[in-house]
Amino acid sequence: MHLGGLFVFQVLWKLRHFFWEERKRYGIAVALLLFLNVIEVIPPWLIGRAIDLMSQHGMTVTSLTELVGALLLTIVVSYVCGVTWQYQLYSGARTLELSLRRRLMAHFLRMTPRFFEQNRTGDLMARSTNDLNAVMQTAGFGILTLIDSTTYSATILVTMAALDGWKLTLFSLVPMPFIAIAMTKFGQMLHDRFEQAQDAFGDMNDRVLETVAGVRVVRAYAQEQNEERRFAETMADVYRKNIAVAKIDALFDPTITLLVGVTYLIGLGYGTYLVFQSQLTVGQLTSFNVYLGMLIWPMLAFGQLINIMQRGNASLDRVTETLAYEPDVTDADGAVEIERIDEIRFEHYTFRYPASERDNLEDIELVIRRGQTLGIVGRTGSGKSTLVKQLLREYPVGHRGRLLVNGLPIESIRVDSLHRLMGYVPQNPMLFSRSVRDNVRFAKHDATDEEVLRALELAGFTQDIARLPDGLDTLVGERGISLSGGQKQRIALARALILDPDLLILDDAMSAVDARTEAHILRSIRSVRRGRTTLIVSHRMSAVQHADWIVVVDDGRIREAGTFRDLMRLEGWYAQQYLHQQAFGEASDDLGEDAEEAEEGAEPRPVDAAQPSLSGTGAERGDAH
Repeated sequence: MHLGGLFVFQVLWKLRHFFWEERKRYGIAVALLLFLNVIEVIPPWLIGRAIDLMSQHGMTVTSLTELVGALLLTIVVSYVCGVTWQYQLYSGARTLELSLRRRLMAHFLRMTPRFFEQNRTGDLMARSTNDLNAVMQTAGFGILTLIDSTTYSATILVTMAALDGWKLTLFSLVPMPFIAIAMTKFGQMLHDRFEQAQDAFGDMNDRVLETVAGVRVVRAYAQEQNEERRFAETMADVYRKNIAVAKIDALFDPTITLLVGVTYLIGLGYGTYLVFQSQLTVGQLTSFNVYLGMLIWPMLAFGQLINIMQRGNASLDRVTETLAYEPDVTDADGAVEIERIDEIRFEHYTFRYPASERDNLEDIELVIRRGQTLGIVGRTGSGKSTLVKQLLREYPVGHRGRLLVNGLPIESIRVDSLHRLMGYVPQNPMLFSRSVRDNVRFAKHDATDEEVLRALELAGFTQDIARLPDGLDTLVGERGISLSGGQKQRIALARALILDPDLLILDDAMSAVDARTEAHILRSIRSVRRGRTTLIVSHRMSAVQHADWIVVVDDGRIREAGTFRDLMRLEGWYAQQYLHQQAFGEASDDLGEDAEEAEEGAEPRPVDAAQPSLSGTGAERGDAH
């Protein structure tokens, strides 16, 4: 079957490994379907036999009892077999759906930011829902239509031929080639249009997610009507593309019904002629007409087969395309695990984002030893976050220089081993739609309420708990929508502190917190993290003044470095910013980026080549330089 070789069996071939794993389920289902093919042609033959006996006055009580008994037996067998094959077949299809859904979720969790930069969230959702459903249909209803459109129809045709010696059967099959031609054409059109419809569905998902996530901004700028208009345009595109699919769908069943009707007409007309010629009995013609009626479903199944297989093939291609993405950060062969972080060393390290045309970090020289606190400051977009994110291994390592952890190249250390030793708090933290308690113990599920409260106390959230309607059990809403920016940041900070990680990275993690609360939090962190390493990125100069070492990053380079006193004596960019922020009242809640931008014209002053190293400031301060 040329059509099957090109299109129909393509998706089944792609799923061959799954069918082999579930061979028991599918073996039982297919065997029972084949057995039922034979069982279901018996009742029409029994009816024809009964009509012939009655027309020939040969019907007796014994023959009637035998016919009724045989008919009842076939009904019971058909029922039992039908229940069994449906359970086996559709549970197998659900197993495939579950397996693919698990693989997709595991794949999403392994992907690095590069993957999510290249793929829209709405499209990923569409692939995880609509496309998986289409693949599931292929492995369930698709197998049924395949069996029924081939072996079931063949069984019926052989039985019909046995009644009349092929003459009537061959005449009745004249329309069949036209069915194959029509289905080939419709199938290819359906494949192309269904892919376009799924892409449009992904766009719609993106629009919904964006609107829901940004509903506060939409309302604040009175853009409700504009958003409604944009969504209406997106929905119109989805509608048009789904209507294009529906038009092809609408042609399948009527086309086959029409051609089967022609077949039925030929069979009835020529069959009547054969009866008058005494070449066929009335009972045989009756059975033949019943078989023709039974052929309607296999022919419809043939149309459904093309439809389902094309949808499944398009959807499986989309799912497979997603699963084919390889993370750009993987464990090297022979990667090792580490138990603690004793030293981090950047040696002339240069890094460039995959999509960037210029270096985002250049010639970074820095050493951070265990127990030290490093402060990182600089203008917006200067490379502060890029610097600390090198330790998170979100992107491949830099193309020049080395980044060493405990003397080992960071790429030779297992990524999960590094992550277990780190706590990372970004400026815009992600909170889950769960309770405050569950968000804090997200990475430490066995944490007690005492540990949760202690972490929240360190994060300066104790007073806020009393104001929440249900305390620790208060639901924070999707992405923490029911909380203020400062509250979200402090819960995220508590989530990291409860782990007591070897390395704590605060990436402007208190930008939405007032200066007084920030000072309290930093004092708490200093008191509990003795012997642990902390990296603090901040736009407030005072937030890092107690750090063992401070670096000023500008345009991807370290422009100034030293202790707080060193930098104040240097009278460079750090000193100017510090004095400016002090003069404007650092305790103001809304001081931050505004104060930073006010001095953006001031160039950071380069550090003199003879700058003091941290090792010269005492044992407590270590050797970050």
